[in-house]
Amino acid sequence: MAPRQVATEDRLSGEVVRLPLMPETEPLEDPRLGDVDTWGRSESFRALLRTLYDPIYSKWFRVEWEGLDKIPAEGGALLVANHAGAIPSDAPVIMHGIEKELGRPVYGMADYFFRTIPVVGTLWSRGGGVPANPLNAYRLLHDEHQLALVFPEGTKGPSKSFTDRYQLRRFGRGGFVEIAMRAGVPVVPIAVIGSEETMPVVLRLPALARALGIPYFPVTANMLLLGPLGLVVPFPAKFRLRVLDPVTFDVPANQERYTKSRVMEEAERIRMDLQENVYDMLQTRRSVWFG
Repeated sequence: MAPRQVATEDRLSGEVVRLPLMPETEPLEDPRLGDVDTWGRSESFRALLRTLYDPIYSKWFRVEWEGLDKIPAEGGALLVANHAGAIPSDAPVIMHGIEKELGRPVYGMADYFFRTIPVVGTLWSRGGGVPANPLNAYRLLHDEHQLALVFPEGTKGPSKSFTDRYQLRRFGRGGFVEIAMRAGVPVVPIAVIGSEETMPVVLRLPALARALGIPYFPVTANMLLLGPLGLVVPFPAKFRLRVLDPVTFDVPANQERYTKSRVMEEAERIRMDLQENVYDMLQTRRSVWFG
């Protein structure tokens, strides 16, 4: 039986898409599933990823955090961050850091495109990837009280050229704010520097992207310097992340509609706050490679 689908505006990125819904019931008992949850996430697989990824996190990117204690120790929260790099390194850095330091799982919400790639789609799902649509986000935040990570810039962030680095793109139509309002959870902004330099985009090939059916096809500095290895090997830029104060909304949860002007206003305020903190962190950075 084909999976149920929903035609909806992807309020997390502002694009109109037709996406399948994740199952609303517990999966049938199947010994092959092991510890796979209803989203496809496997804790044993995440544990393996943490072991394999920790040297990259600690030695290659040398990640430093500010304000990790601002992320709630329990209950749902929507984490939002600026997004960059042709193949972004910021998502795994954030997910790994929070799971390592706080012991809380993080579900990374991204375009359903990743789920469609053979092998990669399964690994992405086992690692905590969830298709980004409002219903999935609501279930994670409200029903299951989880941490969900979204990048409101969508593909506009990682596809921008290096000349536009650290200039945050528009946050869609502010759908992430509406989801947080409806779920009754805070938005926790995370400002990131370092990701722009890990895989900088030199130019884009839109015609090739359309032919391949992918959001964008970048030519990166990594490809030019490293050849085929540049497709998967990021530069060792030092990451710094700053968790900002959680943003709460004085509105009732589970309302059918929220004032669009209020949603857009809150989204822009969060974007500007992230932008200001990114600029502040850049002013104190001595070196791309050493922080």
